[in-house]
Amino acid sequence: MDLLNKKFQKIGVENAPGQEMRQNTNEIKLRGEKLSGTPVDFSHGDVDAFEPIPGTLDVFIAGVHHGGKQAYTEYRGSKIIREDAALKLANFTGASINPDRNIIITPGTQGALFLAMGSTVAMGDKVAIVAPDYFANRKLVEFFDGEVVPIQMNYLQTTDCAGLDLTQLEDTFKAGVKLFLFSNPNNPSGVIYSPNEIRTIADLAQKYGASVIVDELYSRQIFEERTYTHLCAQNIIDPENLVTIMGPSKTESLSGYRLGVAFGSSKIIDRMEKLQAVVSLRAGGYSQAVMKSWFAEPESWMNERIAQHQAIRDDLLRKLRSVDGIKVRTTEAGSYLFPQIPNLDVTIQEFVKILRLQADVTVTPGTEFGSQFTHSFRLNFSQNHQAAVAAIDRLIKIMERHRK
Repeated sequence: MDLLNKKFQKIGVENAPGQEMRQNTNEIKLRGEKLSGTPVDFSHGDVDAFEPIPGTLDVFIAGVHHGGKQAYTEYRGSKIIREDAALKLANFTGASINPDRNIIITPGTQGALFLAMGSTVAMGDKVAIVAPDYFANRKLVEFFDGEVVPIQMNYLQTTDCAGLDLTQLEDTFKAGVKLFLFSNPNNPSGVIYSPNEIRTIADLAQKYGASVIVDELYSRQIFEERTYTHLCAQNIIDPENLVTIMGPSKTESLSGYRLGVAFGSSKIIDRMEKLQAVVSLRAGGYSQAVMKSWFAEPESWMNERIAQHQAIRDDLLRKLRSVDGIKVRTTEAGSYLFPQIPNLDVTIQEFVKILRLQADVTVTPGTEFGSQFTHSFRLNFSQNHQAAVAAIDRLIKIMERHRK
């Protein structure tokens, strides 16, 4: 039982998006007056500020009207919807996707990640993950009794690539790592892997017979028309060793429908279906209908969304970079910033709590993305533009109160 308790203690959810109210703040000592302003939760996007794809609710209701045919689909999802999604994703990524063998619809991309990890990680397996990267990656490796092997990404020291240490990645493959998990664009930094980095990852995985799971959730929201390279479009890597995760989520403001997609290796997709059959049976049957609105937005809708987010990003970057001691790389895709701040007289965990109590601003501590990120926090700038800028002003004031 002690081992089981330790396993679940490592998962820890108090700093996860939407869980901040569960934090213990009794030990926090506040100084100075409370700063007033519109509360802003930078831990996740605001679907009131950025509404879902037009017509999504109508598509959902139509799915409900299908009754049992839509409520009780195959475990891997409705065949008609899989066919639609496979075609759209093949056109978007350049990959070949058989709707019967290579794709599964899941309860959110988080569900896809859980199923993919559960289908590839056994006790004692070494799994390489990037530092920093999505907070659930490390927790899932540990939950499935794997061994985390961190790969450094020097995102603050580079501008033309993500900064992944490719030599270190190859060394881990040589040392027995059989699975590499990463997000592209990177969550939390918002950087994109260069074509060379993606080709090298594919080449190394093929050379050492390793599997790769890549989370491409934010690959549609790209700024400044930057080059984005899909790993699944590289002919180097064996497609049976690769799974790509995407879904109609943050970019489209459809997170509440809890839909995700995994596609690639037929062997791994088969395992994922078996695991889904005992975890959740299927993605929500009625919600699956919403997949039809994905990649079918009104003309110019996505371009307008990208432009709106870029405007917010640029204003927040100007605010942050005006402060001595803050380092932050420009977000290249998605809606995250991952600033590094100067030394404070409180820990990053304490700072996050103080910020929420004294300024009504919520951010995620950097330690969720790697234990070494004790001077960083993540914020999702998919917010009301004016409120986000005002919230950053309050954040900076609280930070200056605690600067060493």
